[in-house]
Amino acid sequence: MGLFVSTFIIMLAVAVSDILARLVPKISSNYLNIIVGVVVAFIPALQKDVLSFDSDIFMILILAPLLFFEGQRTPIQFVEKRVCGIIGTAVVLAILSAVLATIVLKISFALSFPLALVMVAISTPTDATALESVTTGRQFRNSIKTPLKMKALFNDATGLILLQAGLIWVSTGRLNVWQDLGQLVVSAGGGILFGGLIELMIMTFRQWLVRSSMNVVSSQTLIYVLTPFVIYGLAEVIGVSGIIAVVTAGLVSNSEATRSRFSSPNQMHLGVVITNFATTVLNSAVFVILGISLGRIGSAHVHLLTSSLNWLWMGILVYGVLWVCRFGYAKVAISDRSTRGAILFAFGGVHGTVTLAMTFSLTSQFSTATFNQIILVETVVIILSMLVPTILLHWLLPVDWDEHQRAYYVQRLRQRAVEIGIKQVKKMNLSDLVKDIVIYDLRDQVRGNSLHHFWRQCDVASRCADQYSKHGTAASIDAGV
Repeated sequence: MGLFVSTFIIMLAVAVSDILARLVPKISSNYLNIIVGVVVAFIPALQKDVLSFDSDIFMILILAPLLFFEGQRTPIQFVEKRVCGIIGTAVVLAILSAVLATIVLKISFALSFPLALVMVAISTPTDATALESVTTGRQFRNSIKTPLKMKALFNDATGLILLQAGLIWVSTGRLNVWQDLGQLVVSAGGGILFGGLIELMIMTFRQWLVRSSMNVVSSQTLIYVLTPFVIYGLAEVIGVSGIIAVVTAGLVSNSEATRSRFSSPNQMHLGVVITNFATTVLNSAVFVILGISLGRIGSAHVHLLTSSLNWLWMGILVYGVLWVCRFGYAKVAISDRSTRGAILFAFGGVHGTVTLAMTFSLTSQFSTATFNQIILVETVVIILSMLVPTILLHWLLPVDWDEHQRAYYVQRLRQRAVEIGIKQVKKMNLSDLVKDIVIYDLRDQVRGNSLHHFWRQCDVASRCADQYSKHGTAASIDAGV
C-alpha cells in the first residue's frame, strides 16, 4: 500500500511539473521536475506517504525501462561503428578518471584510499537523461554529443565495478586490480551477451506470434512492456550487469522496430505510443525523485551543512578532477579535438539519479557519519554537474532555431489545412447538424474550439444521441476526415 501511495504522489508531481513546464518554456522541464520534487520533500503531510529512496526499486522499475527505450532509439549499426570509442569513454576514461580523482582526494583531505575510491566511483557514471536536460534548445554538435551519449549509456557498469572494488578494499584492506578488471569484463561482456541473446529470443517469439493466427495485440504489448524488467532482473540474478543488458536489448529491439512497421500496424502504433508515453513519464519521474531526495538530504543534514564545509570542497574537487580528465581525453581521443570541443565534452559529463542510486546502496556499508558525508559530497557533484553546464553551455552553444520554430510552423500548416477544410465543408450539400459536427472536429485538430463550444457539442450529443452518432459517422466519411 505504501508503494502505491508513494507512486501516486510522484506521478501527480510529474503531471503538475510538466504542466508548469508549458507555462515557463524558457526553463528546462527537468529543472521544474526537480523543483516540484523539492517542494514535495518539504510538505510535512507527505513525509510518511512518500517512501525513502530505494536504489533497487528505482533501478528495476524506472531506470531499466528508461534505458531500454533509450537504447531502442539508437540503431545498433550506430553502436557497432563506435565500439572502440565506447570502450574508450565508458571504460578507459572512467577508470583513469577514477584513479586520478581518488589519488587527489586522498592527498587533499587525508582520506583513506578505499573511502576516496568509493566516493569517486559513485561519481563516475554520467547520465544521458540529465545531459538532455542541460542541452535542450541548443545546437550541440554530434561529434561531441554522440560520444557523451554512448558513454552515459554504457559507463554505469564501470562505476558499479569500481564501487564494488572500493567496498571490498574497505572490508578486507586489499585491492585486487586484475580480479576487478576481470569482473568488469565479465559483468559488462556478460550483460551484452545476455541482453542481446534474451532479446533475440523474445523478438523471435513475438515475430512468430505476429505471423501466426494466435497473435493478440494486447498480449504482444504486455510482452514488450515487461521485457526490460525481466531482462534486468535475470541479468542481476546471474551476476552480470543488468544495466548493460537492458541497453543492449534496446539496441537489438531497434532492428525489430524498423522492419516490423507493416506486419501489424495497429500493434506497431500502440508500441510507439506506449514507448513515447513511458519515456516522457519516466524521464520526468527521475528528476522528481531526484528533487525529493535532494530536498530530504538537505533537511536531514542541516547540522552537517554548517558545522564543516569539507563535504563542499570534496564535492567541488571531485567534479573538477573529473572535468579535467574529460577535457584531456577529448583533446586526445574524440574527433573534435579543438579546445572548444574539449570544453563542451568536459561540461557534458552530467550526473543524475544513477549516482544517487549508487549512493543510497551504501546505507548499511558505513557508519552514519561517513555515509552522511558521502551523501553530501555526491549531492554537490550532482548539482554542480547540472547547474554549471546549464549556465555555461547556454552561453557557449547557439540556439537551435529549428527546434524552437518547428512547433510554430507545424501549427501554421495545420491551421491552414483546417481553414481550407472548413471552406470545403461549407460548400457541401450537407445538413446543418452534419456541417456543425465536421467543422467542430476540424477545429479541434488545432485547438480552435473554446470550452463553450465543447459543452454545446456535449449538450447536442446528449439530447440527440442516436441522430448525432449517425450523422457524426456519416460526416466523417463524407468529408474524408
